Amino acid sequence: MTLLNRTECSALRGLAITGIFMHNFLHWLGPMVKENEYQFHQSNVDWLMQILAHPDKNLLWQLFSFFGHYGVPVFVFLSGYGLVLKYEKDATPSHSDSVPILGFLAKHFMKLFPMMVLGFACFAMIDWITPGRHHWAWTDIIAQLTMTINVLPSPDRIIWPGPYWFFGLIMQLYLIYILVLHRWRHWGVMAALIALCWGLQALCADSPEGDTLNRLRYNCVGNVLPLCLGVMLARFKGDATKISRWVMPALLVGSVALIMVLSMSFHGWLWVPVFIITANVAFVKLLPDLCIRPLDWLGALSAAIFVCHPITRKIFIPISHGGQTLDGPMIYVVSTLVLAMLFRMVIRRIKN
Repeated sequence: MTLLNRTECSALRGLAITGIFMHNFLHWLGPMVKENEYQFHQSNVDWLMQILAHPDKNLLWQLFSFFGHYGVPVFVFLSGYGLVLKYEKDATPSHSDSVPILGFLAKHFMKLFPMMVLGFACFAMIDWITPGRHHWAWTDIIAQLTMTINVLPSPDRIIWPGPYWFFGLIMQLYLIYILVLHRWRHWGVMAALIALCWGLQALCADSPEGDTLNRLRYNCVGNVLPLCLGVMLARFKGDATKISRWVMPALLVGSVALIMVLSMSFHGWLWVPVFIITANVAFVKLLPDLCIRPLDWLGALSAAIFVCHPITRKIFIPISHGGQTLDGPMIYVVSTLVLAMLFRMVIRRIKN
């Protein structure tokens, strides 16, 4: 028996996409605290502390702006979890090439490509007819379509729309899984990978706002940790029904406390994704069925929301740039959900 069932995994996707698509709107607004996603800015931490000390009507939006990007490691965690359930039904691989590497990568590339190219084409048209349009280089377009744009210099200036960096990231993680984690299933292999990626980031402690850390975290180095956590949990054969009823509340409270404490320093910040994941898992485990259904619905829609939310953001963010921090996000949320339902129907037709 797995520790997370299908509905709980879908609810986790619902939580993750809520954080991502709210963050990707709100952090563009001047009054909102900025996040520490690819680099660590102590000034952003100080800004958050000031907001928490003097909360106002925008407190929820501020929290989404600072923490919402952590939906990405939750998605990565779920990817690792799902890969194990799908490709590791046996206790050990029967031989080293039990899953064809090129076939595996091609299959997953083609799962991502239809939704990515649909969103990219629609966004490009909207971007061209709205103020502040982006000027793509042909090399950037090819790199985006091949999901290799993450490795190019200055990724935060050439990846447009910004959230689409995730497609390149997830392909890198699929490669790590099929080449390493699927083949060598000892926990020590994952520990070594985590230690290597942590060490590369820790070496940037003297320049936490620098380009080196930025590029590492735009690529797989910043997300091997949540991938391995997903793989570890899926391989664990414990019985969820035997977990004490006090474990999940304690895990949730402890995780939230550690998230706040670790977010205050560079070296602590590198480990925050661990407790983001444990907090989300505990939260979902504690939800009654009636409350989990909306998150389950959002989770089923999460891929379409991810693809189309840059489009609605580009259209509606001028409302909030004018100072309407309630009206703008509300229109953005409603329009994104409606457009996502339409996108999902189109994506299903393309795949069929």
